[in-house]
Order: sequence, then structure tokens, then C-alpha cells
Amino acid sequence: MNILLWIAYKGTRYAGFQVQKNGVTVCETLQNAMQAVLGVRPAVKGCSRTDAGVHARQFALNFWYDGAVPLAKLPLAFNANLPPDIRVLAAYPVAESFHARYAAHSKTYRYRIRNGGCDSPFDAEYTYRVAPPLDMAAMQATAAAFVGQHDFMALCAAGSAAAAHGDTVRQITRCQVARAGALYTITVTADGYLYNMVRILAGTVLAAGLGKFDPAGAAPLLASRNPQKAGPTLPPQGLFLWQVDYGDAALAPPDLDGDGAEDASGAETVPETGLEPGLEPGGGA
Repeated sequence: MNILLWIAYKGTRYAGFQVQKNGVTVCETLQNAMQAVLGVRPAVKGCSRTDAGVHARQFALNFWYDGAVPLAKLPLAFNANLPPDIRVLAAYPVAESFHARYAAHSKTYRYRIRNGGCDSPFDAEYTYRVAPPLDMAAMQATAAAFVGQHDFMALCAAGSAAAAHGDTVRQITRCQVARAGALYTITVTADGYLYNMVRILAGTVLAAGLGKFDPAGAAPLLASRNPQKAGPTLPPQGLFLWQVDYGDAALAPPDLDGDGAEDASGAETVPETGLEPGLEPGGGA
């Protein structure tokens, strides 16, 4: 049976999702739990390769299993063998041809920026802080300029296998900035991404907010295909893989305590925490 497994994780102490020789990864930790429950170590196919320190509110993977443990019991069984910073949300049977990466219609990432003189003790692990005031209009204009089908080589870090093969055209269907108090959230939805693309895009949008990048320069930046002209690659802790869309509501995972609720503008709904706006506890993973 081909099984779609939805997980969420806090990436702080992991060297990314994909198994690596130089550090503990989310995939390795998950496979350890799977082996403890299933008695075998199944190969998994992930929807993405998140980098070290990056979080995931929704991460999809698929694997084959025809053993005795009922499908409905897998999430609880896996969670009993996982550390608290990784959680299995749901398990669904899918078609034999289903592949978590190639079947995805789109993926949404969010980058969270805290604007202020000090970190919040509630979300320092989930945001990147900048002290100077930000120009929201400039950030929104820069973000909007990235919407559409473009060659995103200028937003690609060195070492990209896709770039090496000349495969740098992607389509962004949504790129916007929302604010809740001191918290700025950059949301990007696309059919695919290049290496570090969202972190460089977020760095360019932030540079516009700091007056270091002219929003009118977004189109020339893309045309240049030169990453040296883009903003900085922002640190990983502010980045979340927020949502993976397979075009089938029956395959969507359950939401985590309503953290993913959105209003009509696409802004995050601020939880009722009793804290001032922008100081809500971070962490959608």
C-alpha cells in the first residue's frame, strides 16, 4: 500500500529533512520511529528538502507498507517513538503512482520577521529580528513584482542542481506581505522552488523595507539572472514550509490548533493569547 504521511516539525536541532552523513535529520529520526513500529525501515519520498533549521507546519511524504499495523493507528504509534519536535498528523492511502514531490500542485512557504529592538521569548526560534522600522508599502510592492512565471536564477543560491541544468523557471501565484503588530509575514506560493529561493526572496523584500532595494528594481533583478544583485539570504529559523496542495481536499492534513487560519487577505489570524499583537507565541510546526 502506498501511504501519504503528513508530519509537522520544528527544525531547530535538525540538519534539514533529507538524510545526511554530517548531522541528525528529520527523515532519519522519522525512519527510526517507523522501524520501531513496523519492524522494517521503509524508504520515504519527501515533498521537499528543507534546509537545516527550517520548520514545517505541513510536510508530506509517501512510503510503501503492507504490514499488520492498521493505517489508522500509525500516527499515534509513530508519535510514541518520536521526539516532541516532530509529529505525525495523519496517514492516508493513496494511488500507487502518487509521489509526494511530483504530485504536489503547489507549495506555500512563509518567512516571519520580527521588527523591534528585542526578541520575543515566545518566538525567537521562529523569527528573524530586525531593529530599524520597515516600509510596508515597499515590501509589498517588491513581493508583488515576483508574482508570475519568471526565470528566478537571480534568487537562487550557488550549488543548485536545477540551476546547473538550466531549469530555473518557476511560477509564483502568490507573494505578499502581511503584518500583525511587530510580526511581518512573507507568504509565497509557487509550483516549485530553487535552492534558497524563498530565503533570498525574503531577503530582497526585507531590503526594500529597509530602504536598501528599490521595488522598481525587481524586474531588472530577475532579468539580470545575477544573485549578487539580490538581497541577502535570510537565516533559516524564520522559514516555514506552510502548506502543500495536492488539489484534493480529502488528502489535506488536519490543522494544528487553528494556527493556519487565514483571513480574506491571506494574513495570519493572531491567536487569542493575551499578549500584545505581534507577541503571539510563534511556531506553526
